[in-house]
Amino acid sequence: MLTGLAFYVPIVALLVAVLAAAIKILREYMRGVVFTLGRFTGVRGPGLILLLPFIQQMVRVDLRTMVLDVPSQDVISRDNVSVKVNAVLYFRVVDPEKATIQVENYMQATSQLAQTTLRSVLGKHDLDEMLAERDKLNNDIQEILDAQTDAWGIKVANVEIKHVDIDESMIRVIARQAEAERERRAKVISAEGEQQAAQKLHEAAVILSEPPEAMQLRYLSALTVIANDRTNTIVFPFPLEVGSILSALQKPK
Repeated sequence: MLTGLAFYVPIVALLVAVLAAAIKILREYMRGVVFTLGRFTGVRGPGLILLLPFIQQMVRVDLRTMVLDVPSQDVISRDNVSVKVNAVLYFRVVDPEKATIQVENYMQATSQLAQTTLRSVLGKHDLDEMLAERDKLNNDIQEILDAQTDAWGIKVANVEIKHVDIDESMIRVIARQAEAERERRAKVISAEGEQQAAQKLHEAAVILSEPPEAMQLRYLSALTVIANDRTNTIVFPFPLEVGSILSALQKPK
């Protein structure tokens, strides 16, 4: 009896090994790229997958959105300013066949392509554009990466520039530039205020000069304001008619 058991044990073990090699289970977010004798024969999954042991092989591909951190890159902007920029990339595999056959390692290939594209795109813009138009730069990088990775069966969903690190000396220069810009705006606003005030005073003078009584009424209004102020100064009104008489007397006959 022991001899019979010894005979069946290797057979049972071989059957278990064969079944383990033949039966594969893929989760909902996984797909299996199957090769039969080295040739592509289809994409399977999710669920239970049956393979022919030693004849068929399967490569698992994850279809979930992946997050790739793009390392900090040294970039020289169009106005010759050196900055360090890093970003984050969101992408997913939409074609498991291309992601397995067309590229050796799609994760590494996408990472390298993202680094070179980041340097290339940012090098075409000024520092002010990097700081103020970050959304536009994100869209430009995303479109370029999405077009180039389409042949690998990869869809780039989003690209976000995280940090733009500037040298300390350049930060001081930007601060001085911003301060000078604020001073310029303050001077322009002050000059515009003086211009508007002068224009209004000119209009008021024209209006007051038309009827003779207008200036006298304005003079009396000013005296009323001065009289309400608590001061020891005594103001004597000078009749405007006296000034006209004196001007007439000074004219040569």
